[in-house]
Amino acid sequence: MTQAGKSILLVDDDREIRVLLDTYLSRSGFQVRTVPDGGSFREALLETAPDLVILDVMLPDEDGFSLCRWVRGHQRLAQMPIIMLTASSDEADRVVGLELGADDYLGKPFSPRELLARIKALLRRVHFGQERSSDVLAFGEWRLDMINHRLFHSDGEETFLSGADFALLKLFLDHPQQILDRDTIANATRGREVMPLDRIVDMAVSRLRQRLRDTGKCPRLIRTVRGSGYLLTATVVPHHDTLG
Repeated sequence: MTQAGKSILLVDDDREIRVLLDTYLSRSGFQVRTVPDGGSFREALLETAPDLVILDVMLPDEDGFSLCRWVRGHQRLAQMPIIMLTASSDEADRVVGLELGADDYLGKPFSPRELLARIKALLRRVHFGQERSSDVLAFGEWRLDMINHRLFHSDGEETFLSGADFALLKLFLDHPQQILDRDTIANATRGREVMPLDRIVDMAVSRLRQRLRDTGKCPRLIRTVRGSGYLLTATVVPHHDTLG
């Protein structure tokens, strides 16, 4: 897949950043729209849905967290890839963004080249998911629709998955009962290695466990292997019933 023709919507109140990224990403083959605040973002998104969204956390009218929550709660836009930008070094901001459904984050100041790499990696994941054959995988009490990225419990209830949740779950389903270390998970789901003390993989696994109703009161589907990584304990098999 090439990025040619892919569209990006960026919301940032810093005009210099908007101009810089508009120029850089346009030269890289993307169609770029930029807006300065949350209100303009909502209008632009509803007018024409892009292939990917870049959200600054700090905005003059409403923050990027509330916008991320709004996108994830919108039926038509819920699966849209989201990268969040934050000027804060506080890990709590990153945790909140990921828990709300952001697919990746980048701290300011950042290199446009690194942002471009994150964008390409995220779009590759989305494209790969869309190219899957029409199948459903069953594991434990769960069924995952690989085409529509929909997760169902055996009781029929659907659980929302962000793009990052789906990529991580798919990785575990592709390697059931195998230990995956943190670098393997980061490379496969985010296109990069984790840095020392970077907890992004641990946070992503924790969020996925919450999606799978893992409260720790029963055997975990995703088990921590201390000093090694994470392990999907369930057997994965094709499922042929209609979901939804």
